[in-house]
Order: sequence, then structure tokens, then C-alpha cells
Amino acid sequence: MRLPRSVSGWTMAVFGVLAAALGAVGLVSPATQLSLLGLAAPGERAAGDFTPAFLMASSMAALNMGVYYVLAALADWRAFFRWTVPFRLLTCTVFTVAALSGRAPGVFVGVGLWEGAGAVATGAALLLERRRRADGPTPAP
Repeated sequence: MRLPRSVSGWTMAVFGVLAAALGAVGLVSPATQLSLLGLAAPGERAAGDFTPAFLMASSMAALNMGVYYVLAALADWRAFFRWTVPFRLLTCTVFTVAALSGRAPGVFVGVGLWEGAGAVATGAALLLERRRRADGPTPAP
């Protein structure tokens, strides 16, 4: 089995596996996913409420995104890793502000923090790896 070859790759792989797993949960058991988000289950929703449809769409997106992240990690595609950092920080900001302003349930702060922590971990790993490459191998005494 092939594994990620860098710390930054591992941060991407872990995030990808978690995103894919949560996306799969939303597709297989929407009530479970809604419960995790602190939202009412499909049977408890008013007629004309399309929250389950939006959940299905976002779950499918999370599953796809998770797979992309894992494949990028296995390929050690560092350019992709770098591209994700600012957008994950943007996602962190949007979810956190939405929750704090009352536009989304408070549990969305956790989603924002998860995105932000992942972005910081990947960014820090990329920075550390770049510094190590810049320093080059340590000469033997």
C-alpha cells in the first residue's frame, strides 16, 4: 500500500479521509449527519424544507473532495496542498462568522475550526518542508 511521503501529505490525507467519511455518512444516513450538526432529522422537518437535499449535495461534495485530497496526498502534489491553505482559511472564516452572527447553528464554529486547524497544519508542514529543502543535507563532520 502506498502512503503519503511527506508531513504535508499526511495532513492532506487525514483531512481527506475525514471529509470522505463524513460525506459518506451524510449520503448513507442523513439523519445521523443532521444530528451531528444539531439540526432536525428529515421526519421532523416542515413540508417544503429542502435541507435534506442540500445535505445530500454537500455530502457528495465532501466525499469527492475527500477523495481528491487523498489522491493528491498519495501523489505528493504539493502545489495542490499550497492552493488549499488559503481556501481552507476562507472556509474557516465563512463558517465561523456565519455561526457567530446567527446565520448558521453554533456547531458550525467547530466546522470552521476544523478547516482552520487543517489549513494551519498543512501550511506549517509545507513551510517546514521548504526550509528543510532550502537548508539541504547536513554535511558529515
